[in-house]
Amino acid sequence: MSDSQELLVESRGHVRLLTLNRPQRANALSASLSRQIVEAFIDAGEDSEIRAIVLTATGIRAFSAGADLKEIAAADARGEQYRPPTARAERTLYEVVYQTYKPSIAALNGVALGGGFELALACDIRLAAPTVWLGFPEAKVGMGAPFGSVVLSRHLPPAVALAMLFTGDPMDASQAERWGLVNRVVAPERLLDEALQLAARIAANAPLSVRRMKETALKTLDLPVPAGLRLDVGPNPYLTEDRKEGARAFAEGRPPHFEGR
Repeated sequence: MSDSQELLVESRGHVRLLTLNRPQRANALSASLSRQIVEAFIDAGEDSEIRAIVLTATGIRAFSAGADLKEIAAADARGEQYRPPTARAERTLYEVVYQTYKPSIAALNGVALGGGFELALACDIRLAAPTVWLGFPEAKVGMGAPFGSVVLSRHLPPAVALAMLFTGDPMDASQAERWGLVNRVVAPERLLDEALQLAARIAANAPLSVRRMKETALKTLDLPVPAGLRLDVGPNPYLTEDRKEGARAFAEGRPPHFEGR
């Protein structure tokens, strides 16, 4: 399979759909696929027509099994130096996804382990099929889950997060829904449609308002409330033409037409 086929990219109106397409390798994150995902998120962030991103994968077995260990083992056998993810010159895949200011939804069609789980955690919203398992098996294979080690305890009580990290034991979809790791468990045949419909609902709203909300919510997580209230990040929606359009549309009893300005 050529690099160009590892990630399928499609636009559905104001929604960009990205599909991991290495089902024969459980959608493992090869170096080339990781680069393509980075470029796709950067491109979606820069495209003024795109207002939300949906990330899913081909098949029913796996969203992503994480790092491509066969690729890594082959590089080790060739004597190539391995650089940990956070010791490289460029931002990691997970940083790029997490820091993309447009809303992102992970539609988890199968297991999400290791780097695949990190990729899901980097998205804002997660929908999952009932058969999904989420986990970090890194301790079982001598790796580290740097992104997951930072963000998992932001979603789970620390003791629960640490138990997952220390043991490598996965969590099933129903448990993940109870803990809030996934927003909703959805039947497999409805998963992508539900994700796209949710993305379309988000995309119908004022994009600068949504951007402001995302940036404010994420950048104030560790701030005291008074400091968070005064943090000025992203565009100010109150000074936009979309704010005027929203008021006009309400007064005229029609749907608003937002232009992101």
